Amino acid sequence: MMRLSLPNKENVDLVQVKRALISVSDKTGLVDFAKKLLQWKIEIISTGGTLKILQDAGIEAKPISEITGFPEMLNGRVKTLHPKIHAGLLAVPDNMLHQKQLSELEIEPIDMVVINLYPFEKTVNKQNVGLEETIEQIDIGGPAMLRSAAKNYMYKTVVCNSARYNSIVDELEKNNGAISYSVRFALAKEVFQYTARYDTMIAKYLISVDEDQTILPETFSIVLRKVDELRYGENPHQKAALYGDFFNYFEKLHGKELSFNNIVDIQAAAELIAEFDKTTAIIIKHTNPCGVGSDEKLVEAYRKAFATDQKSAFGGIVALNRPINMETAKLINEIFIEVLVAPEFPKEVLEFLRKKKDRRLIRQIKPVDDEINIKKIAGGLLVQETDKVRVSADQLQIVTKRSPTEEEVAAMLYGWRVVKHLKSNAIVFSRPDRTIGVGAGQMSRVDSARIAVLKAKKAKLNLKGTVMASDAFFPFADSVKEAIKVGITAIIQPGGSIRDAEVIEAADKANIAMVFTGVRHFKH
Repeated sequence: MMRLSLPNKENVDLVQVKRALISVSDKTGLVDFAKKLLQWKIEIISTGGTLKILQDAGIEAKPISEITGFPEMLNGRVKTLHPKIHAGLLAVPDNMLHQKQLSELEIEPIDMVVINLYPFEKTVNKQNVGLEETIEQIDIGGPAMLRSAAKNYMYKTVVCNSARYNSIVDELEKNNGAISYSVRFALAKEVFQYTARYDTMIAKYLISVDEDQTILPETFSIVLRKVDELRYGENPHQKAALYGDFFNYFEKLHGKELSFNNIVDIQAAAELIAEFDKTTAIIIKHTNPCGVGSDEKLVEAYRKAFATDQKSAFGGIVALNRPINMETAKLINEIFIEVLVAPEFPKEVLEFLRKKKDRRLIRQIKPVDDEINIKKIAGGLLVQETDKVRVSADQLQIVTKRSPTEEEVAAMLYGWRVVKHLKSNAIVFSRPDRTIGVGAGQMSRVDSARIAVLKAKKAKLNLKGTVMASDAFFPFADSVKEAIKVGITAIIQPGGSIRDAEVIEAADKANIAMVFTGVRHFKH
């Protein structure tokens, strides 16, 4: 990205603040801040509820109508949309024409704007809020004034965040009632980020209530607030930060700060655990599941997941879909894991797990509900619907001479849920309640099958009688033949290869069952 030099700031480094317009929805710190402005003899103009709070606190402030000559109108919809406000914000002091017009029209400059907008985001996040109420929370005058002052940041100070009040006061005190160029420029940048996010939220809401609107609109906008500066990215030489509402879904209860890789793995774990209604434990390593187990007892579910690949589980992430109990906690505690995710941590269990200082303990507050998946590419984004397709037993197409048993169908559907969350090419050997062998991310599907066999053998698990799941069709019969050698009895795959007949024939010769789903689960 080309970096442009900033405009010449000679003679505008410090700008005195003589007149401020304050109109805020969030009244946090308002009165104390306004009192500090008065100490510098700054004239205050205000509107509506903000004006009342200031006047009730004994702070002298002029109503906006006294400046514009018009009353606030239309239930407050119109109060600041007036030339005497915007000309006072947009006029350039060293432009003779601007100054001549201000003088002729008796318009006084406004040096500072302190504004935060109607609580649109808070409103749409409430339960049972109607469209009419939400529409009234779309601010018009506020964004217009913020943008006017921010455009003229060379000479104006614009504040949209109450968290900045103390630093603004410090700046006034340091500069004898003036604000420096660097601060004005930083505040202007913050304003445009703020208004962009505000408009994006409004557009997103209106799209969500439009029954005819696709989730892939003509213009795709993302504006997210930074919530955490990470130590580094995937590797120590990469800078990284976390943006958005991740902590609306996950709460860190204990341990070191989350790393970039931790967060990616937690997301992968949450997506996989959502596939299971039964009591289930999963272990994730580098976004791939290396073990999944289900059982009526949580501790047994974890034992099954861990048994799939004990070596890879070391340093991984464990996720549970039930509140963790002490028995399970003690078993998990026997190995080193980076992160433990569960919907609840009872007090005594939490106290026990906190004895390991660095391990992160994460409470999953609610299921992940993303409708879209995004990948960055050169010059833009690839945006797609999240892969939420589930396949049920009655959707399976039996393509072999032998039909699968009920137990084989259950095992195939179990493996199918897991293989969906592995990097392609992906193969899973499974039983109805657990994974037995996992092979992921290979350039050749037969290599993934061989790795899954190798993993199962190293774990000393019996492959005989298991089933095989493949995330995409088999281009050749070689993977099927590899699986037949170790005693699998059924295969689930999407189908659709030009060599399907050859693959089916190999299955029939071995008297194993094969079903097609008609659904592929590539994951790149």
